[in-house]
Parts: sequence; structure tokens; C-alpha cells
Amino acid sequence: MKIKIGIGYDIHRFEENRKLYLGGVEIPFYKGLIGHSDGDVLIHAIIDAILGALGEKDIGQLFPDTDPEYKGISSLKLLEKVIKIVKDKKAKILNIDSVIITEEPKLSPYINSMKRTLSHVLELEESSMGIKAKTNEGLGEIGEGKAIATYAIALIKIE
Repeated sequence: MKIKIGIGYDIHRFEENRKLYLGGVEIPFYKGLIGHSDGDVLIHAIIDAILGALGEKDIGQLFPDTDPEYKGISSLKLLEKVIKIVKDKKAKILNIDSVIITEEPKLSPYINSMKRTLSHVLELEESSMGIKAKTNEGLGEIGEGKAIATYAIALIKIE
């Protein structure tokens, strides 16, 4: 058995009149994230962390934004495809930890819903799923409310 770790990162700019999805949960807000898919930066970072731990290509290579199949797709569906890769490699996700960085909206009321939604798709106990929300203290593009960034780390075992 091998234990492997992977890290993922994603950032998307805000745009008005779009829905905001984080961790597969729709967050009520007046703007959402620009993306070829639904722009869910949390799921995108988690996908890259898992793929990194498996030694696979990154999300952009696996699900290119030039492919019309992924236009507007729910990032949960992309995550389901990645879980199939995990199973095909006879691997198991042991733990996911993540940080969402945004000035607004305030995310603490939605963290438990995100954990519940993601742990179900990841086939992971909620206690093995960490999601934290932080601000950028007003600094940079994120601090100016122009974007959301996310970091994620995945711990997996391969039989």
C-alpha cells in the first residue's frame, strides 16, 4: 500500500448575473464565478489535489475548456468522473483539506452543506473533510472582491 498526497489550487473572477457555486452548493450572492463549467473553485482545487496525488494530468487537461461537453457542466459531475479514476486505480481518498479565500460572501453558514455534499460524492466521512473560509485582508484581486481562490490537499492510499 502507498500513501500519496496532492495539492490543488484554483482562482476565478467574479461576474454579475451568474450563480455562485462552492463545494457543489449554490450560495446566494449577486455575482458568481466566470468559468467554462459552473466555476466552482473549491471542487476544481479538490480535483487537482486528487489528480496530483494519483500522478494524473490536471483538471485543465482532463476537462479542457475547449471541449463543448464541459460548457456549463456542474463541477460535481467532473468530480464524479475523477472518483471513477480513483476507483480504477484501486485508490481510496483518506482526507481532503481546503481553504477558500474570499472577502465576500461570508461562507461559514454554508460550510456544513459543502462538507455534506462533497463527502457524499468523495465517499468520505464528513469528519475527514476540512473546509475553511478566510479573507485576503483587503489585499490584491481577492481582497478587492474581484475573485475567489481555493487551495486543497488530498491524502490517498493506493492498494
